[in-house]
Amino acid sequence: MKQYLDLVKHIIDHGERKQDRTGTGTVSVFGTQSKYDLRRGFPLLTTKKVLFDAVLYELLWFLRGSTNINDGLTQHTPIWNAWANPDGELGPVYGYQWRKWEKFVWDGKANAYRKEHIDQIQQAIDLITQNPDSRRIIVNAWNPADIDKMALPPCHAFFQFYVVDGRLDCQLYQRSADVALGVPFNIAGYALLMHMVAAQCNLTPGIFTHTLGDAHIYLNHVEGLKVQLTRTPGPLPRLEHPKKKVFDYKFEDFKLIGYQPAAFIKFPIAV
Repeated sequence: MKQYLDLVKHIIDHGERKQDRTGTGTVSVFGTQSKYDLRRGFPLLTTKKVLFDAVLYELLWFLRGSTNINDGLTQHTPIWNAWANPDGELGPVYGYQWRKWEKFVWDGKANAYRKEHIDQIQQAIDLITQNPDSRRIIVNAWNPADIDKMALPPCHAFFQFYVVDGRLDCQLYQRSADVALGVPFNIAGYALLMHMVAAQCNLTPGIFTHTLGDAHIYLNHVEGLKVQLTRTPGPLPRLEHPKKKVFDYKFEDFKLIGYQPAAFIKFPIAV
């Protein structure tokens, strides 16, 4: 995961000071790109411990179309707690946009529009299997009509799959990237999604391209990241799981083999 450490060093060395929504302050650069080849191992940071269980539970939560932290996985997705309302609701965030994007269809008999939903994940899987050369295998979480209803607008906003030579690649555009806390989680989350989709579609998970808009380090994260930069990356772990349909996967289907990270580094969350 040298690519990640290179990103951190670049921001610390060349980033510019900016204020932010939380009032914490950041050092930031705009427009970066890193690539992670999943054939070389599962891209989970080894220079600090990343909670893979939390990554997995969150992705399964998204894939169910969930928007409430009280649906049985609360203890595994604590990062969302700070934004949820008293009933645990977050509004139409990732899971809703991925699985239930709203569209309105004219009903001539009723002389009115009726609301239907688009399952973007299923639509992407269908395109991968039926038209793998398509340049439209896209899932979009940034829905301008729903932004004001969301507790937190999508940071990882838009991703596209690419199929070539039996390999499934994915590129994510992330508008806002908390490099210390969020980015390691996002890399692992999308690598996990690639594994799941590739398995259903009889492909090999390939290259994850991570494109960042505002790539920032909160000022109270800088010292912890400097410690991380002194650590040498270790061998990447391997991910094992059965071949299933994406929506049939359960937590117990996944096993991370050979993960031996350096010590955990605690970073405060900026809300």
